Amino acid sequence: MSQVFAFVEVVGGQASAASWEALGVARRLANGAQVVALIFGENAASIAQEAAAMGADSVLVCEDATLSVYRVEPYAALLAKLVSDHQPALVVGVGTGRTRETFASAAAETNSPLLTEAFEVSYEDNTLTVTRPAYAGKVQQKMSASGPGPKYLLVRGRAFKPNERDDARSANVTTVAPVLSEDQISTKVESFEAEVGKVKLTDAAIIVSGGRGMANNPATPPPGVPDPAVWKAQEGFANVLQPLADVLGAALGASRAAVDAGYISYDHQVGQTGKNVNPDLYIACGISGAIQHQAGMRNSKLIVAINKDSDAPIFKMARFGVVGDLYEIVPALTAELKKRLGK
Repeated sequence: MSQVFAFVEVVGGQASAASWEALGVARRLANGAQVVALIFGENAASIAQEAAAMGADSVLVCEDATLSVYRVEPYAALLAKLVSDHQPALVVGVGTGRTRETFASAAAETNSPLLTEAFEVSYEDNTLTVTRPAYAGKVQQKMSASGPGPKYLLVRGRAFKPNERDDARSANVTTVAPVLSEDQISTKVESFEAEVGKVKLTDAAIIVSGGRGMANNPATPPPGVPDPAVWKAQEGFANVLQPLADVLGAALGASRAAVDAGYISYDHQVGQTGKNVNPDLYIACGISGAIQHQAGMRNSKLIVAINKDSDAPIFKMARFGVVGDLYEIVPALTAELKKRLGK
């Protein structure tokens, strides 16, 4: 094997934490071959030193202004060029919105196979084999890509451990030129608004989620509220679930039913039509556990369910289940955690 590429995603001038998982997978599959980190965008040269500490043998960086804000055209063009020039055995990344479209475009450009959503991987005799979810997570599917030439691999976030950090490690850093100039890129980013103070669902080690049962809030809505059920649920998310999430350093999630009813915004949705998550702990509050929701969170390492309905499907998945009113249980749980954690 010649080389294995690991794609390090840069957001706001910093490497995403999930990128180090990709570097860990690359090191594991390299079997002694050189692991090369690819870093595009703002502050790439500084991140290169961190990549070395996290296991990269060498680093290819590009800090050109065309890459300072993510756009698929310049990113995919540069990735495809580097793959064509270096012919690595594998190109590894963690599946995010950005990497999925970048890898898909580059794989098409280089006429190479792409395997995605992997939570188990192996590479032997030029054959890449992965295990991935299928049919909304109800079954596991094995897929493989064989033969000579590069192969692209996207793994599920939080499915693999990063390498141990070693700040004494160093790596050769090479600056590469962009492929496209600004006038060759059809899309332009005028501005964007970053979320502040929120834990991202896909990165979260702990997630507290609410469902349709959030509308059972016993609080009395103020006069003139057009939809009391929506008001009660929104208050429940803000004043009952969010405090629990804050104590645990968790992200706030929701089922599709809660999002569709207007209880909380779509960016919190977990499930087949929302985000796929793999936290260490998933606390489902007032969520029945429809198959579409299970598809997005079934790979959570530990599931805790709180629901009034003892027959709710979520209890079949949960390690621990509490049958009862979430509006009594969650505040009590939050208070006890504050006491024990000294918060």
